[in-house]
Amino acid sequence: MYRSKGYSVVELIVSILLIIMGAVTLRRPEGTLGSIAAIYGILAIVLGILDIVVYAKLERRTGFGPVSSLITGILSILSGVLFLLQPVAGTVALAWLFPIWFISHCASRLMNLGLTKLFNGKVYFYFSLVLNILGLILGILLLFNPFLSAVMMVFLIGFYLTLLGVDGIVDAVRGLSA
Repeated sequence: MYRSKGYSVVELIVSILLIIMGAVTLRRPEGTLGSIAAIYGILAIVLGILDIVVYAKLERRTGFGPVSSLITGILSILSGVLFLLQPVAGTVALAWLFPIWFISHCASRLMNLGLTKLFNGKVYFYFSLVLNILGLILGILLLFNPFLSAVMMVFLIGFYLTLLGVDGIVDAVRGLSA
């Protein structure tokens, strides 16, 4: 996929922030849901904008864009706005919004794996495939078991954000070196 160096730098920064947020979440689980809703809101907005940028760039260059990127971008932005405007409601909604976000984000990445393999190689393809299948399974488990979601959410979020950050760093470094 054609990518500008500027996009790769932004993706690298966002990925580093995801790893930091994952580490903070794992380090201080007791206060995470209430105090960090606004930060997750900002990250969701940034990721949503990046998904929409991917859609727009591919649309402009190829004549068609992955609609899944557009949809997940809009969902991420809407989730982020909710977290910023209503942190208490955002905290309560985490049990439902994060599973939906996991599912939509992972589904989007899985739908774009053909391009990933074509432009980033087999190693990254398989890494991304496994990571996003695990994220999809995690999202489905959390969506259908709110009790599990409430009990395990902080740890699962911290772990997943860290892996998502690593995935994004690998993708960004490949984009910078291309």
